[in-house]
Amino acid sequence: MSTPERRLEELGLKLPAPTKLPDGLHIPFEFVNVRGDRALFSGHPKNAMDGSLAGPFGVVGAEMTTDQAYAEAREVALTVLANLKAEIGELSRIVGWVRVFGMVTSAPGYADQHVVVNGFSDLIIEVFGPDIGRHARSAIGVSGLPLGFAMEIEGEVMISA
Repeated sequence: MSTPERRLEELGLKLPAPTKLPDGLHIPFEFVNVRGDRALFSGHPKNAMDGSLAGPFGVVGAEMTTDQAYAEAREVALTVLANLKAEIGELSRIVGWVRVFGMVTSAPGYADQHVVVNGFSDLIIEVFGPDIGRHARSAIGVSGLPLGFAMEIEGEVMISA
């Protein structure tokens, strides 16, 4: 049976290092919070391969196209997987994706946030398959996100002991 890590390799994808906050940035919460058989992940931007915050930055529908934002959402998924893996050990401990919530910094009148966040959802289903990877999801447009991020994605997974 293939593991999520093996599937990432098959897709030619590599996880970045877990998130490293810039000096002086304090957050009073965890990126991943394990509670019993659930792991909740806070709003994530994407990481560079060294774990530093790498955006994406800007406004979708003005400074970034839907296609560019879709690709960035796939990168956010890799960051989420890196932080989940750092917290729970092996990604095969994820036995179900429960929900995903995507926030997209959007130009006035932009209405394709759902297409942007499909980048995240599509990657999760490619890696975990339709049974484990299926999830409930919402995507909304916002006027701004911390540090100028173009998107943040949060959610919840079920994990095995």
